Amino acid sequence: MPRDPQVDLIFSHFTPRYIATGVDANDLERLKARISRWDDWCRIWSEEAAQHAQLGLEALDADNIVTASEAFLRAAIYYHYAKHLFADRPQEYGAAHERMLRCYKAAVKDMDPPAEHLRIAFDGAHLHAWLRCPIGARQLPVAVILPGLDACKEELHAWSEAFLVRGLATLTLDGPGQGETAFALPIRTDWGKVIGAVIDALRYRNDVDADTVGVVGQSLGAFYAPLAASQEPRIKACIANCGPYDWGRVLPQMPKVSQEVFRVRSHAETIEQGHGIAKAMTLEGSAERIACPLLVVFGGGDRLIPPAEGERLAREAKGTTKFVLYPEGNHVCFNIPYKFRPLTADWMAQTLFGK
Repeated sequence: MPRDPQVDLIFSHFTPRYIATGVDANDLERLKARISRWDDWCRIWSEEAAQHAQLGLEALDADNIVTASEAFLRAAIYYHYAKHLFADRPQEYGAAHERMLRCYKAAVKDMDPPAEHLRIAFDGAHLHAWLRCPIGARQLPVAVILPGLDACKEELHAWSEAFLVRGLATLTLDGPGQGETAFALPIRTDWGKVIGAVIDALRYRNDVDADTVGVVGQSLGAFYAPLAASQEPRIKACIANCGPYDWGRVLPQMPKVSQEVFRVRSHAETIEQGHGIAKAMTLEGSAERIACPLLVVFGGGDRLIPPAEGERLAREAKGTTKFVLYPEGNHVCFNIPYKFRPLTADWMAQTLFGK
């Protein structure tokens, strides 16, 4: 049976992402060999995830808490990738999503620091987030980290670690149209209100400083982050990693499966209707209202979003702006995580701590 070219296309685009976010390279080679049809993608990834979840259960039975946490985290990431481009198949997507959440909750409850699941009231529904803050901490600055179109807050775990070890609290967020929140709220453009609701919720805590919040985004989340910074003046710093300036121009060039994810997440009935919604998603007229410090990161080899999108954002923003282009970087620079993670975490820590 010939291989489905969509399978090879997705692996070609996202292999560095899979490895950078926690997929074992040896498992990935086995997955590549096993998956020849797109229809089998979610099932086979889920089977691989289940093996790691079983390792976690066995480690728990032996009272090996750290080993269990590591295994459950791998399982969660694998379940996420089982469903991350399957948004148009709600039954398979939903089953993998629930298993991902269960495994991630099992992983983070015994981590140092642990993660607290937050439900933040917003527009008649809830935003969902994970807050990580060292036990006993008081008034720490917060990095709010946003996923992209087909990502979710759990996928951001490895990136959030870079901010945590530099003394920041982290809040990984599923906003409207993202991850856990996508079941109730579609994609929207009033991201100042989204981050504003997060900041308002943090004001009731004494372990974080709601007056010192930075926002970080990757891919489509790197459109939402500067959009929020242009609308919410309480944001003190912003990082955009490989995000679009004009999503309406970029979306039609994306793989068809990604366009379908956007259709589902925007509650459009057709791809063409989705493209119409995307046309309203631009930073034109908004970038010039960004007054906080801004870091824009791009990979010169990004095959999904052209670096010119980031160059335009950096050029039009009015605050102190830094543009970093890694010529060898791919989309989100996942092929060089040892460069983009320290860069972004150092910059955010120095900016929020005022160093």
